[in-house]
Amino acid sequence: MFIDETNIKVIAGSGGDGCTAFRREKYIEMGGPYGGNGGRGSDIIFKVDTGLHTLIDLRYMKTIKGKKGENGTGKNMDGKNADSIVIKVPQGTVVTDYDTNLIIADLKNSNDEVVVAKGGRGGRGNTAFKTLSNPAPNFSENGEPGEEKILKVELKLLADVGLVGLPSVGKSTFLSKVTKAKPKIADYHFTTLTPNLGVVKTKDNRSFVIADLPGLIEGASQGVGLGDKFLRHIERTKVIAHIIDMGSQEGRDPYQDFLTINKELEKFSPKLLQKPMIILANKMDLPNAKDNLKKFQEKVKLEIYPISTITAENLEPVLIKLADLVYEAPNTPLYEETEFLSHVLYKFETEKPFTIEKIGQDYIISGKQVEKMFRMTNFQSDEGIERFIRKLRKIGIDDELEKMGIEEGDIVKILDYEFEYRK
Repeated sequence: MFIDETNIKVIAGSGGDGCTAFRREKYIEMGGPYGGNGGRGSDIIFKVDTGLHTLIDLRYMKTIKGKKGENGTGKNMDGKNADSIVIKVPQGTVVTDYDTNLIIADLKNSNDEVVVAKGGRGGRGNTAFKTLSNPAPNFSENGEPGEEKILKVELKLLADVGLVGLPSVGKSTFLSKVTKAKPKIADYHFTTLTPNLGVVKTKDNRSFVIADLPGLIEGASQGVGLGDKFLRHIERTKVIAHIIDMGSQEGRDPYQDFLTINKELEKFSPKLLQKPMIILANKMDLPNAKDNLKKFQEKVKLEIYPISTITAENLEPVLIKLADLVYEAPNTPLYEETEFLSHVLYKFETEKPFTIEKIGQDYIISGKQVEKMFRMTNFQSDEGIERFIRKLRKIGIDDELEKMGIEEGDIVKILDYEFEYRK
């Protein structure tokens, strides 16, 4: 089964908890803190596997969850880092953050890999908090939660030439004649239900990859037929080969066919019309094909190659021309830098670390930074609680609560926990 798009939830592993321990040995006075740090949680990594050609494995994974790092122990022993979870994906996979619609990675090379969700760092043991003013801290830190995301994963095939055209114009037949691919060929619409790839080798020993894409129809860019599902595979191609039924076998006007397809390409992405394009006037073996070609040439100024996929007429010059265009075409990136998540991280760093909402008499505190601080606090010790309160005060939560009119004894909630406010 060919699957080229799916959504999946990834949860990286949380860091292991730090340890609170003290050194107690007979001949060592004032042994001091002795608790180790927790290990790092699992990263979730997507890695290219050139042997894969579909996202079917991801389709049946609803959630990928990393492992927690090991907790620190006494004797300053740090916990073990959890192994990364490596998920293999096909070459040409694009990973997008579902919530922000920003691209995490475009895995277009055979050795590409990317961390799609980072594991949390290990919590620090009490040894790490030792200072001159507090030589024996009686608290440690819980592990940092791992990143949690919903990802949109798309496969955009890697091909040099994309064959486009209305159904039954001869795209699959063309592919079968010029490559060793064996696409399904029949005399009805939408015979091709999935993209087919084939490798062409020309007489002058150049090679390139052709993608035969399912037939487009009017409205494809808005979801009519199969077009919206497979138009994405044209985005990576260097050259577009537009195959037109010049014999008007189904009574259509070849020029209107040409306009219809170009309109759908432009609606999907205006960049597609900027690619080099040639026109393959197919079915020239039919009686009225020459008259139609003459009328077509008067209206269209692009390079036109009359061919017949049935008789294999004029196919070799077409392949030489396609090879020329492929080798001359620049390697332009599929996405702009501003579309990638890594280039806009500064926006999130300057956001306010918390929000406070008053519901009834309760004050609800939320925000990624404050929630992470809460989860990493070990509330089993008074010193740990005091440290958490100091951190809240430092980022301005106390000042904000007082501006909102909080009074002693009012309830403050963070996540599923609630506290009484004390000045």
